Amino acid sequence: MAARDINVIALVKGGERYVFLYDDESCDQAIEALARHAANPELSFSWYDAAVLGQKVRQNTPRPRRLRFVPRADRPA
Repeated sequence: MAARDINVIALVKGGERYVFLYDDESCDQAIEALARHAANPELSFSWYDAAVLGQKVRQNTPRPRRLRFVPRADRPA
């Protein structure tokens, strides 16, 4: 089994600590977990907290490489 990199985002808010672990393939699930925490009225984790951490998840998500168009050398420009 190949080792996978684990991403970590964390928030310390008052006496509570929120730590989320996810790999590159589970970014959508990490964002869903942030939303579940924000929707829980028993937690101090707010929708603002979810938005900020969700942005960090999106920034850390690897993007597919862009293919660059290179004209063929045997065609006139």
